[in-house]
Amino acid sequence: MSEMQNNVKIQVEDFSLEYSDGVESLRSITLPIFENQINVWLGPSGGGKSSLLRTLNRLNDLTDVKTVSGRVLLDGVDILSPETDVIALRRKVGMVFSRPVSLPMSIRENITYGLELAGERSKTKMEETVERCLHQAALWDEVKDRLDSSANALSGGQKQRLCLARSLATEPEVILLDEPTSGLDPVSTLKVEDSLQKLKEDYTIVLVPHSIQQGGRTADYCAFFLQGELVEHLPGKQMFTNPQKKETADYIEGRFG
Repeated sequence: MSEMQNNVKIQVEDFSLEYSDGVESLRSITLPIFENQINVWLGPSGGGKSSLLRTLNRLNDLTDVKTVSGRVLLDGVDILSPETDVIALRRKVGMVFSRPVSLPMSIRENITYGLELAGERSKTKMEETVERCLHQAALWDEVKDRLDSSANALSGGQKQRLCLARSLATEPEVILLDEPTSGLDPVSTLKVEDSLQKLKEDYTIVLVPHSIQQGGRTADYCAFFLQGELVEHLPGKQMFTNPQKKETADYIEGRFG
């Protein structure tokens, strides 16, 4: 699988970020994110993965950032530009966090809430969206008979898949996932991973996995970050069988991290 065969959905160009407390999180990152692929970002905690992930839909605007430089191009347009409509960007680039937080309402309303905020009034469209998104998140069969029940009654694994379904409701083009299975049991973890394999047919996915093993199972492309720097970026199979850099091999083989 060569990089030339795939379209670049997002191009990070010479991107650096420093927080106000003097911690430099990212240094001169240049990295393609490929369309309709699972782009996995690996590395020890504190390496900058989550900071870069949050940059892709401007969630870092809400943190104490001192300096930002470089460009992040989504379909060729710099999302860091002051002219960017951040609300529209976040509809296009959805985010699923490690801790599943369901809204204090029904399963159905968890999914339709974002649509209603966006001005959708068609009941038919909303019902179609609920079913589509729950199918895509591999949750429909488990909840189809209790859509009006409280989402808080769901298990942790079901809540995480509901969060994934909710992120799909506004029809994003990119889905960002920050350790989405870190608190889940193995069965729920595999259900989420299976969903991602199907979702990449329609979406571009960026995944920070909760384990090296998950990265190996899911990665079409893989980037390895260490102390705020991008060490290397390779097709997934190559990264896990024949990395080019010693630091990457040491991390994947469990010598540190």
